[in-house]
Parts: sequence; C-alpha cells; structure tokens
Amino acid sequence: MKSMNYYSDVIQYRGNHYDFGYYQGKLLLDSPIIHNRRKQWGPKKDRHFIIDQDSFEQVMKQFSPAILEEIHGLADALEMNLTEAYRLFGGYYHEFVRSGCSIFTEPDFMVRNYDSHPVGYEGRYLFYKPTDQGFATLGPSMQITGRIDGMNEKGLVMGYNFTHSKKSGNGFLCNMIGRLILENCSNVEEAVDLLKEIPHRHSFSYVLLDPSGESFVIEASPRKVIARKSNVCTNHFHLLDEENRYRQEETRQREQTIQEQQKHSTNPMEAFRVMNDPQYDVFSKKYDASAGTIHTSAYFPKEMKAWLVIGANRMPVIFDFNKWLQGNQVLVKRMKGELDYSRPFVNMEKL
Repeated sequence: MKSMNYYSDVIQYRGNHYDFGYYQGKLLLDSPIIHNRRKQWGPKKDRHFIIDQDSFEQVMKQFSPAILEEIHGLADALEMNLTEAYRLFGGYYHEFVRSGCSIFTEPDFMVRNYDSHPVGYEGRYLFYKPTDQGFATLGPSMQITGRIDGMNEKGLVMGYNFTHSKKSGNGFLCNMIGRLILENCSNVEEAVDLLKEIPHRHSFSYVLLDPSGESFVIEASPRKVIARKSNVCTNHFHLLDEENRYRQEETRQREQTIQEQQKHSTNPMEAFRVMNDPQYDVFSKKYDASAGTIHTSAYFPKEMKAWLVIGANRMPVIFDFNKWLQGNQVLVKRMKGELDYSRPFVNMEKL
C-alpha cells in the first residue's frame, strides 16, 4: 500500500475553560473535523451518541464543571445547540471503535504506542493552562475535549489501553477520563481514587506514572475497578479476567514481546525505538483493523518533557513542558509523519 504524509497541529492556550472552548471552536470553523465527524457517524448518531442533557450536566458538575464550561464555549463559537455539543464533545455514553495500544514504563518515563484507525485521529496536540481551575496539561486530543495520553504540571502521566466495549454501562469514555485525571489529580494515588469513583462506559486499562517512579495499571470496567503495580500493559486485564475478550493471543504475545525486547534497553531512546521501530514487532501496521500504530509518545515526569512522533522509525519531537509553564511558547506549529495508509486524518481534508 502506498504511504501517505500526515500531520498533527500544535495548539497552545492559557485562560479559563469557557474561553478555551470558544478559541477551539473558532479554530474548528476552519477545520474539516466537525464536517467529517458528522459524515462518519451519520445515521448512527442517535443510536450511539445518546445523551440525556440533564444527567450529563449533573455528572460533569460533580467531576469537572470547568470542562462543562469548555463545551459551552465550543457550542457558542460553533453556533451549535448544547445537545449536539454534548454528543460531539462530552465524552459520555457513546460507542467506541476498538483499538490496540501498548505501554511500557520505567521509573523515569512512560513510552506508548497509540494504535487505532487513522480516519478517527484528530491530529491535535494541546498545551492548556487553565486560569479558573485544574492543572495545566499537554497531550493529543480525542473528541476535542478528551486526551489520548498526556502529562500534567505535577508530573502525573496517563495513558490507556482498550480491553472491550461489550457489556457497556452509562459513563465516561476513555478520552474524557484521561482528561479528568490530568486536570484534577496531582499524583497516582489521587488518580486511582478518581478512577474508582467515576462511572465507566467501557473496559479499559489506565496506566499511571508520577515523579515518585512507581507505575500502576488500573483495570476499569463498568462493574469494577482494581489497581496493580506493573510496567507493561497491552489490551487484556490480569486481575479482572472475567472482563477479557475471548481471543487474547495477540495482546498477550505483544505484552511478552515488549517485556523481552525492553530487557535490552539501556536508555529512553532505546526503549522508544523498541515501540517505534517495526523490526521489534510492537509497532503495528494493521490500520484497516483499527489496530495500526498512529503515534508513539513518551513522557518524563521528573524532567517534565514529552516526546511524540507520527509513524515509524522517526526521531521524536521533544517538548519542554517546564519552559511552556513558565510562559514560553512552543515554536513547533505542526508535527509531520508518514503512515503506510492512504486515507487522511479527520483534520486534513473533507471526506
């Protein structure tokens, strides 16, 4: 298959949540993202994006009223009614396209492959420092308001891996849960407590690391949430075995491959290469199966730095989060990469 060039835009903002939402909404007016989302979801929207406005507002006011203000800002900038804004940006209820994903941690860093389908990737990398409430964060977005992985100003790092979407319940999606963790939790312990408190739509593993150097995998389903210490995570549970998918051979093999290959890694760049170089059998090109690696990211909670690449065998773009927190703007406007695929991200052109 012919490869294609892809990109992710870097967006930076300091201010309150409503204004941040309004700012993003104005950017989206000139982007194909909203048009493409509506086209992709089409007639499924009413079945898959059921939102009870009152209950959504109630649960958001409980866990993050500021993000609710961000959605209001988005709605106003896009001249959109709140019901549709909650569907598009709320990260609540909604069906989820299955994905892969692999995570490896050491005491000083987390490195992650985000595996999914390129046509669902938004190509947005956000730096946001709120002035009303919550911690400053950075990371790639999903559903505009959610985060795929990321780090906050306290050095708390978060990534998640899909387990399954069967037997779903009323609750938040993975991407909004990721955002809630990063904006509201200062360390792993607080994040574990939040994960045990919030309602979960689907079954996911959330991997957490902070400057203390201990990493935890939290296995979360709509029915139960349990934490364990671990430094490798793919797409199956260890403790909540009854929640696993029937077929687990590929995810267990990938977990074993990471464990074996990372034994020989002596520094973060080598660990990053194990995830980003296809020769190590962790990076995936199964894009049509929603299991191809789109980005490889790394986070360093003590140094407060973040790496990201789109595609395989690339040197990472390196962001210094400390400098940004001190008021310096990131000079990178767009990150470019290449995938062995031929359909664009939703931010690149109208479907």
